Amino acid sequence: MPTQLTDSALEPLVAGLTPDDQEQVRQTARWACARLATLHNAVGETHIEHALGSAQILSDMQADAATRCAALLIGVSEDPAAEPQRASSPDVPTAPASAEVARLVQGTRALLRLGSIAKGASDTAVDPMAQKEMLRKMLLAMAADLRIVLIRLASRLQTLRWHASSKVACDPLLATETLDLYTPLANRLGIWQIKWEMEDLAFRFTDPTRYKDIARLLEEKRVEREAFIARAVEELNTALRTLGVVAQVSGRPKHIYSIYNKMRLKHLDFSKLFDVRALRIIVQNERDCYTALGLVHERWVPVSDEFDDYISRPKPNGYRSLHTVVADEAGRPFEVQIRTQSMHEFAEYGMAAHWRYKEGGAKGGQAPATSSALEYDKQLAWMRQLLAWNTEAGNRSTSTTTARTQRQAEERIYVLSPQARVIELPAGATAVDFAYHLHTDLGHRCRGARIDGQMVPLQTQLQTGQTIEIVTTKSGGPSRDWLNLQLGFLASPRARAKVRAWFNAIELQQRTVQGQALVEKELQRLGKTAVNLEQLAQQLGFAHAEDLYVAAAKEEFSLRQIDTVFQPAVPEQELRPESLVSHSARAESATQTGKSGVLVVGVGSLMTQLARCCRPAPPDQITGFVTRGRGVSIHRADCASFSTLAARQPERVIEVAWGGNVVGTVYPVDLSVQAQDRSGLLRDLSEVFARLRLNVIAVNTQSKASMAYMAFTVEVHDGAELQRALSALTEVTGVLTAHRR
Repeated sequence: MPTQLTDSALEPLVAGLTPDDQEQVRQTARWACARLATLHNAVGETHIEHALGSAQILSDMQADAATRCAALLIGVSEDPAAEPQRASSPDVPTAPASAEVARLVQGTRALLRLGSIAKGASDTAVDPMAQKEMLRKMLLAMAADLRIVLIRLASRLQTLRWHASSKVACDPLLATETLDLYTPLANRLGIWQIKWEMEDLAFRFTDPTRYKDIARLLEEKRVEREAFIARAVEELNTALRTLGVVAQVSGRPKHIYSIYNKMRLKHLDFSKLFDVRALRIIVQNERDCYTALGLVHERWVPVSDEFDDYISRPKPNGYRSLHTVVADEAGRPFEVQIRTQSMHEFAEYGMAAHWRYKEGGAKGGQAPATSSALEYDKQLAWMRQLLAWNTEAGNRSTSTTTARTQRQAEERIYVLSPQARVIELPAGATAVDFAYHLHTDLGHRCRGARIDGQMVPLQTQLQTGQTIEIVTTKSGGPSRDWLNLQLGFLASPRARAKVRAWFNAIELQQRTVQGQALVEKELQRLGKTAVNLEQLAQQLGFAHAEDLYVAAAKEEFSLRQIDTVFQPAVPEQELRPESLVSHSARAESATQTGKSGVLVVGVGSLMTQLARCCRPAPPDQITGFVTRGRGVSIHRADCASFSTLAARQPERVIEVAWGGNVVGTVYPVDLSVQAQDRSGLLRDLSEVFARLRLNVIAVNTQSKASMAYMAFTVEVHDGAELQRALSALTEVTGVLTAHRR
């Protein structure tokens, strides 16, 4: 490859550009040639051959001058010391200085680095298909300008072309990556020309046997197929001219990979494929499209269920055309596509077909905000939405779904773990968010982070494409500062929930230790240090000893009640069926001894107490559990603690009911109030209880993130009084919810 390029050699690269833009591309090509002529890439292709080939592909796509220049400069080393000595020769033109080109080059190099990192992925626990989709999303997110994606697609196509022309074996992994990552992107962009060629070339290298078989079958039918197409083209041209329709009729090229896919997905033999023979009609306007369609259906017999109107109902990626299948005189089906010239350009080149307006400004500057420019920006935003979709088939998408998808794409970032696993996080996420996403324990022990090998503060917001490594300590937990939104340690609600859960667990553990010390101290005072604490908790109406400890630490349980367990036990009466009778003494016993207004079926004068775990009150459905030394513990029927006790010792469950003579009896119930924290809130809530003449025997308040969480223990006579209290509480300004615990 010579170090100097003539104007004639560069002519294909500058086709369709203004004189100023042509000069910019020529200058860039010569500058790159002087540096790349003797350098080779990893597969053996010279850098300059690759650069010129990529730029030629972009020129064929009618890309703008900046895009072509960027493609020429990708292979130039970023390190000046790595350049050949002749690069500083006075004969070599100066480097292009366009900021727009520099941004495109930088973005494309970032994508290349991403590809290198992704190939080294070592995280085998990750779903490969999910990672492929994450890589597509990450590629899009890193490409702030869609032209970067186009440059990358052109570069990959040039690599495949070089392998095909040079006969150098292509790495199957590279061809597989093309089918998994790049052809779906080309499809979503609507660049069919690039998509089909990449698919055929990649298929040629991943499955050469099937590729050759299909190519041979196509070649065997080539003479017959060409003869039929020639006759059909002549016939259609004559008929369209008669109708006054200006049209271009031609045979449509067939693509081996698409034929293979149809054979595979529809389980068809090659001879049964109807679109091996195909025609394309290009007309001047939409009305002519339907005129040509009518002519085709008049000349040949349409095949039922094989007509698609993508003009009135375009595909999600903007593709528009009429597709129909008809049968010839011998009954053999073939396909016909009908479209306008603008539809055809969009089908071949996708968004690149709309870029020429950008070259209207002087010296490559931006064109004014004309309707064409605004339409381009609208289409560009729409294509970005399209690229973010998770599936290829989005035919049923609505505008609402599209808008939501765009918002989600803009609110996410994609970073890499050291094992090249792609991680999706909310925009604004930090290294701490990243650590908690990988594993809760990793988040708890996070103490520092490296981004692309450099140590950074934990509050540093991550950017798409970065590689994150977490520095941890062997033990320890999160900092309370992480929950402070103003400090910016966490952006993910999921991570914040994990930090809060850690502190809640620590608080529970501290209360458990504190409560256990109180209980053991009380037992020591009573001289009962050898007591089984689990059994003691159950006798006091708790499912586990930890529940007793927490209640004692929160002062929700009086330690003096422990003394009653060791009082002489009331002899248990044998429960006989004949003893299950009611008499007036039960009501008297309930009000005079237990003060709970509870009747124990079949047992008279038996001590009862209301369980603190659920605090029952009329008219709750209740049930009883016989304890040792403390009579019957009364629970609500839906109490979780009772369910645990009943499952463990079902023989202690006893039927109970509310007595009729309970005038004046009060029942403590627990109420929870969640409200927006403000000055005077507790005062206003207290006034509600005072107005309703309710006695408050315990209050516990806590404020978190401008929210107040309050727990009240209130004495009520019945359920109606409880409901009046809850209704009144919800009417207080700022109260969000008020309910019984």
